[in-house]
Amino acid sequence: MKNRKRTIVIAAAIILIITSAVFVLNANGKVEYVFDTVKVEKGSISNIVTATGTLEATNTVVVGTQVSGVIEKLYVDFNSKVKKGQLIAELDKSTLQSNLENAEADLSNAEAEFEYQKSNFERDKQLFEKKMISESGYDLSKYNYKKSEGALKSAKANLNRAKQNLSYAKIYAPIDGIVTNRAVEEGQTVAASMSTPELFTIVNDLTEMQVEADVDEADIGVVTEGQRVEFTVDAFPDETFTGKITQVRLQPKESSNVITYTVIVTVANPDLKLRPGMTASITDYVQEVNDVLVVSGKAIRFTPDREIMMDYFDSLPEDKRPQRNMGPKQDGKEDVNDEGKREELSENMKLVWIKNGDIIKPMMVETGMTDGTNLEILSGLNEGDEIVTSMGIGTGSSVENENDKETQKSPFIQERPGKSEGGPGR
Repeated sequence: MKNRKRTIVIAAAIILIITSAVFVLNANGKVEYVFDTVKVEKGSISNIVTATGTLEATNTVVVGTQVSGVIEKLYVDFNSKVKKGQLIAELDKSTLQSNLENAEADLSNAEAEFEYQKSNFERDKQLFEKKMISESGYDLSKYNYKKSEGALKSAKANLNRAKQNLSYAKIYAPIDGIVTNRAVEEGQTVAASMSTPELFTIVNDLTEMQVEADVDEADIGVVTEGQRVEFTVDAFPDETFTGKITQVRLQPKESSNVITYTVIVTVANPDLKLRPGMTASITDYVQEVNDVLVVSGKAIRFTPDREIMMDYFDSLPEDKRPQRNMGPKQDGKEDVNDEGKREELSENMKLVWIKNGDIIKPMMVETGMTDGTNLEILSGLNEGDEIVTSMGIGTGSSVENENDKETQKSPFIQERPGKSEGGPGR
């Protein structure tokens, strides 16, 4: 019990000593105003949309066959370069050749039948005109003639079809490009009865490719043709490729109740590093300005405490004190009695506080783009200007004030290279 009372007495004594020391320091110390500032610098501001997509050739053709048969010869393989019209494969022609010969024979029979029926019809026509045969006999002769004429046309069509099918036994490249897929082997039978069998996949020149990116419906509203795009692929993680949006497709795609739209990004590929099928992580710069004056967004969010400002103004020498009724001006004119102008200024005119030595003053500046962190300055500031982001009061000697400022700094903010160890500028 005695020990507990002793502890309470000692604690009370310590608190009394600390309070007395603080009182003495505040009584003897000089009030100083501490400012955190940021500088106006040249930089870039951009707003982006991210998405993923797949690299594809700008033109891909699947080569098939229109006739059934056995693959007799293949003249190209994977990665073969081909020219338009080049022979790339042949089918066995024996069956197709037989079909052609049968069609030629059928045509000969049809021609002979047609000649016979034609002469028979012409003879019966003369007899009918002389009333030497009945009308039914004449009608039968005319019927046989017309029927043979139709059979002749059908035989000619069958012959043309047989010739065309025989020509299909030779497979030619439809475009200049590279064979990226070969789906058959020599000796393999292909059947074209229901659908066209796939033999090869040929892509055009891979020095220019495209990314088919899936952009979320929440972002598609700001994506337009002509915007600059940067993307990376897993094969070259340290390299950034650039392209341009050339098409924004209107057709939506739904997957797991998520709606996306396909955006086509055209990209140059002179080194042939990029290959079809690679996954690309794209960054679309929907808005972008470069080499402009930039300041931290904290500058426009700073509003000084009125009482601290009054005390601060009173602490300044008479010749440096600003007028109490001073207000933000633009182009040397007060923003008063002009409702239309006020509405206009509210969109892009912002108030900041400039620090020049020990003096701070308000300034209305014109702003442009923002990325949520930094702000573009169109007018009102110059490169290197110091803008106040926070203001406080410190006491004691200059060394003690530096320590106070050091304690005010956030442990999560890293100092920029070249900055003095004393903290934010004053």
